[in-house]
Amino acid sequence: MEQDVASNIGTHGTPLGGKAWTAYLGPVLLAAILFGAVLPLAFRWSEWAAAGVMVFTVLVVGYRILLVRSYQLYYDDIGVWMYRGILPWSKGLVGVKWRDMDEATFAPSFWSWLLRSYTIRVGHRFTKSSEIVMTQMAGGKNAVTVLNTQLQNLIRANQLV
Repeated sequence: MEQDVASNIGTHGTPLGGKAWTAYLGPVLLAAILFGAVLPLAFRWSEWAAAGVMVFTVLVVGYRILLVRSYQLYYDDIGVWMYRGILPWSKGLVGVKWRDMDEATFAPSFWSWLLRSYTIRVGHRFTKSSEIVMTQMAGGKNAVTVLNTQLQNLIRANQLV
Protein backbone atom coordinates (compact mmCIF):
# COMPACT_ATOMS: atom_id res chain seq x y z
CA MET A 1 0.00 0.00 0.00
CA GLU A 2 2.80 2.47 0.84
CA GLN A 3 4.43 1.76 -2.50
CA ASP A 4 1.16 2.61 -4.28
CA VAL A 5 0.84 5.91 -2.41
CA ALA A 6 4.52 6.68 -2.98
CA SER A 7 4.10 6.16 -6.72
CA ASN A 8 1.23 8.67 -6.71
CA ILE A 9 3.23 11.25 -4.77
CA GLY A 10 6.02 11.13 -7.29
CA THR A 11 9.61 12.07 -6.76
CA HIS A 12 9.00 15.71 -5.82
CA GLY A 13 6.03 15.32 -3.46
CA THR A 14 6.34 15.93 0.27
CA PRO A 15 3.94 13.85 2.37
CA LEU A 16 2.11 15.69 5.14
CA GLY A 17 0.22 12.81 6.69
CA GLY A 18 -2.78 10.58 6.62
CA LYS A 19 -5.68 9.66 8.85
CA ALA A 20 -5.27 9.61 12.62
CA TRP A 21 -5.91 6.63 14.87
CA THR A 22 -9.41 7.97 15.56
CA ALA A 23 -10.40 7.18 11.96
CA TYR A 24 -10.04 3.48 12.80
CA LEU A 25 -12.58 3.62 15.64
CA GLY A 26 -15.56 3.26 13.28
CA PRO A 27 -14.34 0.06 11.58
CA VAL A 28 -13.23 -1.42 14.92
CA LEU A 29 -16.61 -0.66 16.49
CA LEU A 30 -18.39 -2.17 13.48
CA ALA A 31 -16.23 -5.31 13.77
CA ALA A 32 -16.98 -5.57 17.49
CA ILE A 33 -20.73 -5.32 16.88
CA LEU A 34 -20.76 -7.77 13.98
CA PHE A 35 -18.43 -10.32 15.60
CA GLY A 36 -19.72 -9.85 19.16
CA ALA A 37 -23.46 -9.61 18.62
CA VAL A 38 -24.52 -10.54 15.09
CA LEU A 39 -22.26 -13.57 14.67
CA PRO A 40 -23.52 -15.39 17.81
CA LEU A 41 -27.10 -14.73 16.71
CA ALA A 42 -26.31 -16.08 13.26
CA PHE A 43 -24.90 -19.26 14.82
CA ARG A 44 -28.23 -19.77 16.54
CA TRP A 45 -29.93 -19.61 13.16
CA SER A 46 -27.53 -21.83 11.19
CA GLU A 47 -23.88 -22.39 10.43
CA TRP A 48 -24.38 -21.11 6.89
CA ALA A 49 -25.78 -17.84 8.21
CA ALA A 50 -22.81 -17.55 10.56
CA ALA A 51 -20.41 -18.17 7.68
CA GLY A 52 -22.17 -15.47 5.66
CA VAL A 53 -21.92 -13.00 8.55
CA MET A 54 -18.25 -13.88 8.99
CA VAL A 55 -17.41 -13.32 5.31
CA PHE A 56 -19.47 -10.12 5.20
CA THR A 57 -17.75 -8.77 8.32
CA VAL A 58 -14.24 -9.55 7.09
CA LEU A 59 -14.90 -7.97 3.70
CA VAL A 60 -16.62 -4.81 4.97
CA VAL A 61 -14.29 -4.16 7.90
CA GLY A 62 -11.21 -4.99 5.82
CA TYR A 63 -12.33 -2.62 3.06
CA ARG A 64 -13.01 0.21 5.51
CA ILE A 65 -9.63 -0.18 7.21
CA LEU A 66 -7.81 -0.22 3.86
CA LEU A 67 -9.78 2.83 2.77
CA VAL A 68 -8.73 4.75 5.89
CA ARG A 69 -5.11 3.78 5.24
CA SER A 70 -5.29 5.01 1.64
CA TYR A 71 -5.76 8.70 2.51
CA GLN A 72 -2.56 10.66 1.98
CA LEU A 73 -2.11 14.44 1.96
CA TYR A 74 0.97 15.86 0.26
CA TYR A 75 2.26 18.86 -1.63
CA ASP A 76 4.61 19.37 -4.53
CA ASP A 77 5.74 22.28 -6.69
CA ILE A 78 2.31 22.46 -8.38
CA GLY A 79 -0.04 22.37 -5.38
CA VAL A 80 -1.58 20.45 -2.51
CA TRP A 81 -3.07 17.02 -3.16
CA MET A 82 -5.05 14.36 -1.35
CA TYR A 83 -4.87 10.80 -2.67
CA ARG A 84 -7.48 8.23 -1.66
CA GLY A 85 -9.02 4.96 -2.77
CA ILE A 86 -8.16 1.28 -3.01
CA LEU A 87 -10.37 -0.06 -5.78
CA PRO A 88 -9.28 0.80 -9.33
CA TRP A 89 -12.46 2.74 -10.10
CA SER A 90 -12.37 4.71 -6.83
CA LYS A 91 -8.70 5.75 -6.70
CA GLY A 92 -8.09 9.39 -7.29
CA LEU A 93 -6.55 12.72 -6.46
CA VAL A 94 -8.16 15.96 -5.47
CA GLY A 95 -6.08 19.04 -5.24
CA VAL A 96 -5.63 22.77 -5.15
CA LYS A 97 -2.90 24.44 -7.19
CA TRP A 98 -0.73 26.93 -5.35
CA ARG A 99 -1.91 29.80 -7.55
CA ASP A 100 -5.54 29.05 -6.62
CA MET A 101 -5.02 28.31 -2.93
CA ASP A 102 -6.65 30.62 -0.41
CA GLU A 103 -5.34 29.25 2.89
CA ALA A 104 -5.06 26.08 4.93
CA THR A 105 -6.97 25.94 8.20
CA PHE A 106 -7.80 23.42 10.91
CA ALA A 107 -10.79 23.29 13.21
CA PRO A 108 -9.58 23.68 16.81
CA SER A 109 -11.51 22.05 19.61
CA PHE A 110 -10.81 20.40 22.92
CA TRP A 111 -11.31 16.93 21.41
CA SER A 112 -9.06 17.55 18.41
CA TRP A 113 -6.34 18.81 20.75
CA LEU A 114 -6.76 15.89 23.15
CA LEU A 115 -6.94 13.17 20.48
CA ARG A 116 -4.47 14.85 18.06
CA SER A 117 -6.95 14.33 15.26
CA TYR A 118 -7.80 17.42 13.25
CA THR A 119 -10.15 18.40 10.45
CA ILE A 120 -8.22 20.46 7.92
CA ARG A 121 -9.41 22.55 5.00
CA VAL A 122 -7.28 23.69 2.10
CA GLY A 123 -9.34 26.47 0.58
CA HIS A 124 -9.70 27.38 -3.06
CA ARG A 125 -9.83 31.13 -3.82
CA PHE A 126 -12.60 30.91 -6.37
CA THR A 127 -14.87 27.97 -5.50
CA LYS A 128 -15.71 25.91 -2.46
CA SER A 129 -16.37 22.81 -4.56
CA SER A 130 -12.64 22.45 -5.28
CA GLU A 131 -11.48 22.57 -1.66
CA ILE A 132 -9.69 19.76 0.12
CA VAL A 133 -11.37 18.80 3.38
CA MET A 134 -9.80 15.98 5.34
CA THR A 135 -11.29 14.86 8.63
CA GLN A 136 -9.50 12.99 11.40
CA MET A 137 -6.03 13.86 10.11
CA ALA A 138 -2.95 13.00 12.13
CA GLY A 139 -0.65 15.99 12.45
CA GLY A 140 -3.21 18.27 10.81
CA LYS A 141 -2.13 21.26 12.87
CA ASN A 142 1.46 20.92 11.64
CA ALA A 143 0.35 20.25 8.05
CA VAL A 144 -1.60 23.52 8.01
CA THR A 145 1.47 25.42 9.25
CA VAL A 146 3.67 23.83 6.58
CA LEU A 147 1.19 24.56 3.79
CA ASN A 148 0.65 28.20 4.77
CA THR A 149 4.41 28.75 5.13
CA GLN A 150 5.03 27.19 1.73
CA LEU A 151 2.32 29.37 0.15
CA GLN A 152 3.79 32.52 1.71
CA ASN A 153 7.27 31.59 0.47
CA LEU A 154 5.94 31.14 -3.06
CA ILE A 155 4.10 34.48 -2.91
CA ARG A 156 7.21 36.31 -1.67
CA ALA A 157 9.33 34.73 -4.40
CA ASN A 158 6.76 35.61 -7.09
CA GLN A 159 6.70 31.97 -8.25
CA LEU A 160 2.94 31.60 -8.56
CA VAL A 161 1.93 31.35 -12.20
